[in-house]
Order: sequence, then structure tokens, then C-alpha cells
Amino acid sequence: MSAVDIDHLRGWIGRSRTVEDLVTPRLVAEYRATLAPHLAPVPDGEAPLALHWCLAPETPAADSLGPDGHAAKGGFLPPVPLPRRMWAGGEIELLAPLRVGDPVTRHETVADVAVKEGRTGTLCFVTVRHEYATPRGVAIRERQDIVYREASRPGDAPGAAGAPPPEPDAPGWAVPATPVLLFRYSAMTFNGHRFHYDQPYATEVEGYAGLVVHGPMQASLLLNLAATRLGRVPARFRYRGVAPMIAGGTFAVAGRRDGAGFKGWTTDADGRMCMEASAEAG
Repeated sequence: MSAVDIDHLRGWIGRSRTVEDLVTPRLVAEYRATLAPHLAPVPDGEAPLALHWCLAPETPAADSLGPDGHAAKGGFLPPVPLPRRMWAGGEIELLAPLRVGDPVTRHETVADVAVKEGRTGTLCFVTVRHEYATPRGVAIRERQDIVYREASRPGDAPGAAGAPPPEPDAPGWAVPATPVLLFRYSAMTFNGHRFHYDQPYATEVEGYAGLVVHGPMQASLLLNLAATRLGRVPARFRYRGVAPMIAGGTFAVAGRRDGAGFKGWTTDADGRMCMEASAEAG
């Protein structure tokens, strides 16, 4: 493993960029076709919740990709010398809805870079802040945490999920984690990360037990379940990846009311927690 020069990487803090996209009827239709019936109802003309994670994806040229299918490091994001990348968690503040036909501008800023030692070795966390705006003003503010990890080693069990979650207080959603579901979400988000669709790469290179279910897709479903259970769009939503979720079975999206808020989680086919979340009604 290459040494992590944290001082060099922290030179990326403050780097920013602005990207634009349009909430098209086609994107909304694709999103609904992929995640329905597991979406919260919204008024006519509004975009489904969490559609913002499908807007303005990075579109690197084929000859500028890294070995994992993402854009090569060292552009907007720092060149972390650790090969495995995943969403670690984040928080979003929902200020106003996105509407079909909206032009959306996203301003992104690298807010922090930190190195920690974990159970599986060195971890590097990169925090990025996003602000999504429409012609009516800021609609969403977001903090996104990305984690980079060392290469897998013999004896590692990166596909193992976390401890059992609490009991839900109402039925949640059962979602078959099929390769088609993963492909369609990757296509909507132009996500080239090979461990979502390339089984030999996922198992032989990154060391997972199979294809990996997207973190943002799990967070999207949890946000929609929270809104469904609360009867309104949450003012604030936090999520944290507990362990990678391996595709192939049916996973659960569940939770329970927590005072005026909601706590939710996803569990894999064996009932072990993979992501946890909380929502504030506001």
C-alpha cells in the first residue's frame, strides 16, 4: 500500500466546482420504474425524493477512468492512494422540492480530508458539501462522506454485514437485489464502479462476496420510507453505511417512529444491518 500523505491530500480542501442538469420527465420515469413501488407519494409535478442523487453525474471520458471504473483520482477529489472506495454516510437538509422541468445547479466543495486506522487497516475519509439550487432558490444542502480503504487481503471478510437491527414497529419494504436493479441504478447515475456489475472484479479484485448494492440507492429507499411513515418530507435526513450489502437476495428497508422523527435501516438477506438512518420531521 502507498503511504497516505495527508498534508498533500488536505491541499484539496476548499476545491470547488459547479455542475448543472435538468429534471427531465425521462429521468423521473426511469427513477420510478427502478424504485417503485418503494417511493413516497409526492404532489403532481414534483420529483420523487432522492432523485437529486441522479442529477449531474460525473461523465469522465473512457480513457480517463481508473481501474475501478470511477474517474481517475486527482481531479476534483484528492488522489487518495487507497484502491477501494465507498459511500460512508452523510446528511441532507431538504429545504424545497425539485420539480419536473427544473434546471438544477449543484455547487460542490471538498470540506475535509482525514485519515484513520480501522479494523481493516488505513481509512481515508473525504467530506464533500453540495448545494442544489433551482430558479426558486436552494432546494437541498448535503454533506457526503466518501471512504477509501486498503486492498483486500487474504482472510478479510468485507462482505460481512453488521449486527441485527431493532424490531420495526410496522412492516417495511422487501426489495429483491437483482443484477438488473443494480444495472438500472448504475445507468441512471452513470456510475461506472465495477463492483456493482462486474462479478469477477467485485470478488477477485475488491474481495467482496458478490456484487455490491449501491449506498445511495439504500439511502434513497430509507428517505422515502421515512417520508411515508412520517406523512411528510423530512427536514433533515442522516445515513451511515454499516457494512457493504451483497446482492443476490432480497433486502429489507425498515424502521420505527422515534418521537417526532424516524429511525430506519437496511438489512441484507440474512437480516444483518447494512445501513442506518434517521430523519427529523422538522
